[in-house]
Amino acid sequence: MNQMHHIQSASKASLVRMRPASRHRIGLVVPSSNTTMETELPELLDRIEDQNAYRFTFHSSRMRMKTVSPEELLAMNAQADRCVEELSDAAVDVAAYACLVAVMSQGPGHAIRLGDRLTTLVRKGNPAAQMVTSAGALIDGIKSLDASRVALITPYMKPLTQLVINCLEDAGIEVVDSISLEIADNLEVGRRNPLDLVEIARDLDLSRADALVLSACVQMPSLEAIPVVENEHRLPVLSAATATLRSILDKLKLDVSIPGGGSLLETNSAVAKERGQ
Repeated sequence: MNQMHHIQSASKASLVRMRPASRHRIGLVVPSSNTTMETELPELLDRIEDQNAYRFTFHSSRMRMKTVSPEELLAMNAQADRCVEELSDAAVDVAAYACLVAVMSQGPGHAIRLGDRLTTLVRKGNPAAQMVTSAGALIDGIKSLDASRVALITPYMKPLTQLVINCLEDAGIEVVDSISLEIADNLEVGRRNPLDLVEIARDLDLSRADALVLSACVQMPSLEAIPVVENEHRLPVLSAATATLRSILDKLKLDVSIPGGGSLLETNSAVAKERGQ
């Protein structure tokens, strides 16, 4: 009897240790052709050391868009309210509007206006819910790294890249160099090998850069390349996806370090230590 009681007590104690300390519902508003955000963000969160401390679930709503053009981006943005209201039905804790160029193509300041409107909508299901945009998150992420000059790589056509640059510079961030891969097909962007960015980054002039935005697009995969490029160039490296996750974690008030996520997510990275961050 005593032995059985001991086994039962041990089992209960084990279950207590395994039970997540906090549960968080994350909503994503993504283009219908996006195949990256719903893979990179969960993969990053799976790297958190204490997996028993947190449980994250993802809930997505999609906006029709296949070609990254001003016309399709504008039509896609018109679907934003519907998508956020759908996520509010799931009572998410935080939601991200995950298409950077769709927001920045509408001009400086649009990220703030959009974020305010969508916050009101997402709180229909959870009065405490928070809203972020990838556009605003990238700006915040760059500034949190104490960077005022960046180089960046985008998959966009050059006119769209220029709109992104305009928004960054309006926020006080100088873009010292950029590369546009000029891929209009959004599915094709998502099929790219992230490690190709290692070689592409070598073509950037980083002599004046404080940080490198390796992928200024949530659809262009970059996760495997971020630590490689950061170690090679000894600069903080971030992406639209890692910046979005940083903003999500900040809204959830979670102070966690994510290995391989670059200086923005990994507080103990070698480059972060060198720069005293």
